[in-house]
Amino acid sequence: MSPNKVPAGLLGQAVVVHYIVDGMNVIGTRPDGWWRDRPAARRRLVEQVAPLAGDLGEVTVVFDGRSTTDETDRASDIGVRVAFAPGGPNAADDAIVEMVGSLDDPEDTVVVTSDRGLVDRVRRLGVKVESARTFLSRLEPSA
Repeated sequence: MSPNKVPAGLLGQAVVVHYIVDGMNVIGTRPDGWWRDRPAARRRLVEQVAPLAGDLGEVTVVFDGRSTTDETDRASDIGVRVAFAPGGPNAADDAIVEMVGSLDDPEDTVVVTSDRGLVDRVRRLGVKVESARTFLSRLEPSA
């Protein structure tokens, strides 16, 4: 059993963990020139997350701004949900807080971010938080 799926009750049914990823926060932890081509950086992150989506549970990546043509469909085709939050800087933070606030079971959700303000906001709503660097370490190939 995956370490992120835990038995629930006597029947041993697995609880699927939902990860909500602050996409630009995760991308921004690596100064690899991502700012020169934001759509390409978003695609790289989605492609990196895709193999983990089944193992981790459900993964939604939230980005500030607007998507380019077919970006949402391409992500969906590889098993990752993406959401875009137009409206300027930190619009994704507000979208993530809104997503978390609408959850029936926030304790089964992990928000991935290193943004302290966002961490405070979502923890008050009952979710767990994982840092961007810790999450990125899952995406790195094993040595």
